[in-house]
Amino acid sequence: MQQIQHGPGTLAPTPGEALAPWSYPEPENTLPGPRSLPYLERQAQRESNARSYPRRIPLAIREAQGIYVTDADGQRYIDCLAGAGTLALGHNHPVVIEAMQRTLASKSPLHTLDLTTPIKDEFVSALFDSLPAEFAQRARVQFCGPSGADAVEAAVKLVKTATGRRSMLSFQGGYHGMTHGALSLTGNLGPKTAIAGLMGEVHFLPYPYAYRCPLGLGGELGHRAISRYIENLLDDPESGVVKPAGIILEVVQGEGGVIPAPVEWLRELRRITRDRQIPLIIDEIQTGWGRTGKLYAFEHAGITPDVVLLSKAIGGSLPLSVVLYDQSLDQWGPGAHAGTFRGNQLAMAAGTATLQYLQEHHLVEQAQTLGDRLMAHLYQVQAEFPALGEVRGRGLMVGVEVVNRAATPNFQGSYPAHPALARHIQAECLRRGLILELGGRHGSVVRFLPPLIVTATDIDRIADIFHSAVTAATESLEAAA
Repeated sequence: MQQIQHGPGTLAPTPGEALAPWSYPEPENTLPGPRSLPYLERQAQRESNARSYPRRIPLAIREAQGIYVTDADGQRYIDCLAGAGTLALGHNHPVVIEAMQRTLASKSPLHTLDLTTPIKDEFVSALFDSLPAEFAQRARVQFCGPSGADAVEAAVKLVKTATGRRSMLSFQGGYHGMTHGALSLTGNLGPKTAIAGLMGEVHFLPYPYAYRCPLGLGGELGHRAISRYIENLLDDPESGVVKPAGIILEVVQGEGGVIPAPVEWLRELRRITRDRQIPLIIDEIQTGWGRTGKLYAFEHAGITPDVVLLSKAIGGSLPLSVVLYDQSLDQWGPGAHAGTFRGNQLAMAAGTATLQYLQEHHLVEQAQTLGDRLMAHLYQVQAEFPALGEVRGRGLMVGVEVVNRAATPNFQGSYPAHPALARHIQAECLRRGLILELGGRHGSVVRFLPPLIVTATDIDRIADIFHSAVTAATESLEAAA
């Protein structure tokens, strides 16, 4: 059996083979450390109560390189959050830094509104060349404000303008941002509860979440029934839903718990929307540029959307977002949508360098291979710990749903979420030098989003730490029970 060294005195197998005995790295970090603590205390005193990540990941980061970050106390961590998927090439990658330095030295403008430049022209050309030919031939691009939510807002205006319709369809579990319109399209009720007057006429559809099928069916039967439900809703004159301006979805729901849509369902949804001339908006803000093992996640299904939303990875770690759409939708007039910081030249230079590196070094294909490797490890951890209800994902976008086996399962046999154990696992991972985030219903899904430069050895180490953390968290909760 081919062996790969990973960590002190332990070996990891190639994917598909049995794991070697697990090592048990001792937790080294007391968090926050004494040098990090003053930064976190001042942050808590000065920053909004809306801050989120520091509550679960109490670090003051001093430096970062590749897949690692180092805190103010000198403790090093593997970063499997990676800016919520923004850092495709990890922290401070040499080709990204060189692109930024070259731009700064060239006296090129750094801010241009929507005036063009050679840097912008190169970025747009590389972006269009990366798209599937059928989409690229008819595509137009709109640069938005700097965040993914800005792209969502622009897309809603685009399809409403082009169709003259007013309603929107979204999906349960979907996440599209925290601005007013984007939040209206987001499934999570937590941030919406206190906000009155969100965008009207947004209707939510069931998403094919096999582990907790909203129709109680699961599998192929479940996603086929969801397709029939959507088709009937659109055709029923008594449905109560007027013909929508567009339907928005993620091919893999990210914040909603790393839930991949079946490719057959995506193809059927494309047929349904095309037959009824309803624009299909694919939110690729977290999945775009290789995260799922394809450059664009919709390529898994071989479909051509009407609108594609991109942000995160496309700026090479800097803020940038775009809407790509079919030219038939280009019905808005000059100035119909704008954004002061839509001309971020440093981000465009960094983005071009990132895309070229991803393609030249075959990191998209590697994301699929290493994602399979990570899931193979996680399946074996799941076999040891029944509280890991499901392992799922595509490419290097992987989730583990944590469940409470001591509670009563539902009629499908799925156990309730166990957010307390998920938080404990996250904390034990952090103590051992691994940064992970939680998502999904009740925050019970542990999410893996490593940079695409991660290696097989890194993957084995990540899985090793996760196993040790699950062991410690499970034993701790059992002892406290």
